[in-house]
Amino acid sequence: MPSTDFVEEIRSVGDRLLLKLQGLPKADPVELVAFSIIVLFTATVLLLLLLICSCCCTHCCSRRRERKSRMWPRRRR
Repeated sequence: MPSTDFVEEIRSVGDRLLLKLQGLPKADPVELVAFSIIVLFTATVLLLLLLICSCCCTHCCSRRRERKSRMWPRRRR
């Protein structure tokens, strides 16, 4: 089954990450800097994605509100 393979792959990546995190206090300064850069890059990408999505949703929602507020009831003749 493909879903179980995916779950196992995610679990193995998590285990490797946990081992790296447990070994950080004993790591070389180069490894610490490299790990910090990777974490900073990942956090920046996630923050930018969140910012882009929130700006896009705000723009779309404000446009919908403007359309609704501009609509006038039709006059009966």
